[in-house]
Amino acid sequence: MGSIVVFGAGGRAGRAAVAEARRRGHQVTAVVREPDKYAALPGEGVRLVAGDVTDRDSVARVAAGHDAAISAVYDAGAEPAAFFTSASQALLSGLPQGGVGRLLVVGLASVLPDASGVALMDTPGYPQEYRSFYLAHAAGAQVLGTAGSDLDWLIVSPAGDFDHDGEHSGRYRTAAADAASRISYPDFAVVLVDEVDAPKHHRMHLGVEGC
Repeated sequence: MGSIVVFGAGGRAGRAAVAEARRRGHQVTAVVREPDKYAALPGEGVRLVAGDVTDRDSVARVAAGHDAAISAVYDAGAEPAAFFTSASQALLSGLPQGGVGRLLVVGLASVLPDASGVALMDTPGYPQEYRSFYLAHAAGAQVLGTAGSDLDWLIVSPAGDFDHDGEHSGRYRTAAADAASRISYPDFAVVLVDEVDAPKHHRMHLGVEGC
């Protein structure tokens, strides 16, 4: 099997991606800022390393020798727009430098279009108290979408939100944004690793939901 580097491996989406990749026999490098906080994360086939997803050289170093990368990053202490744009820029330049050609990014449903083509965050009644965070994700996505890189990237997000207590069913479908839609973390990880093992979507934002 192949090898996958997972940035943001300490979060719920990142941990689920590590688990699914290992379930399929992939070797995994789990990247976090402070490995001492995640002593329980490594297991058979998982290597825990320190890395900075906003630094090109750090990305290239930890990604070298891997077949694909998954980015499930978030930094509560950083200014969101600066963080997500910097992460996109570092991944775009650092991954090819490390020989990685496929990137899956965990995105946000708020910036995904609904069936009419309107971003979910702009639909009537959608909560606006975190709009600056939505726009930060959109800015990171724009960096990917406007880059002239050969990196084969894909943003994947729930069509609505995560079912935080949901379990692994192995079933999902693609979907336009819908605030009522849900997918479990384990099933979301299935989507990510499916798109590593047999890529079907390229250079777009893909919404998914459980079924």
